[in-house]
Amino acid sequence: MSMSMILRCYLEDSGQPYELMHHSRSLTSMETAEAAHVPGHRLAKTVLVADDDGYVLAVIPSTHRLLFGALREQFGHRFDLATERDIVALFHECEVGAIPPFGHVYGLRVLVDERLLDEDDVYCESGDHTELVHLAGRNFRALMLQAEQGRFSAHV
Repeated sequence: MSMSMILRCYLEDSGQPYELMHHSRSLTSMETAEAAHVPGHRLAKTVLVADDDGYVLAVIPSTHRLLFGALREQFGHRFDLATERDIVALFHECEVGAIPPFGHVYGLRVLVDERLLDEDDVYCESGDHTELVHLAGRNFRALMLQAEQGRFSAHV
């Protein structure tokens, strides 16, 4: 598998410059940061959650864990972790665990942890476990304009 075609088209259409970084196959976000030789706090980890209205992507630094209580407090909904079956159904072009953070491309609401928006460079999954998308921080912020911001993660 390679970069999601939906993601590739979105990035090309956005006009935001990016580069693809190849790395050895990895399965966790921290393994990915290590394999790609990038700081873990600059790697966006995308978590599919669900609330009463449907699915939502929560985007946090890979060095953090998602705080469901903070999500509920900030956004007024109870959120639950989506299942692997849900991920496969929504992201058929992507490997499980390699979801890009640009959920609006897939018709999903996106919540982004503000910590990622302060970074000079951000890396994110491309849809498979061997490539990352590298964006300058300003370009990542431009692509996240539609996302709701908050602080809903804690350092591991």
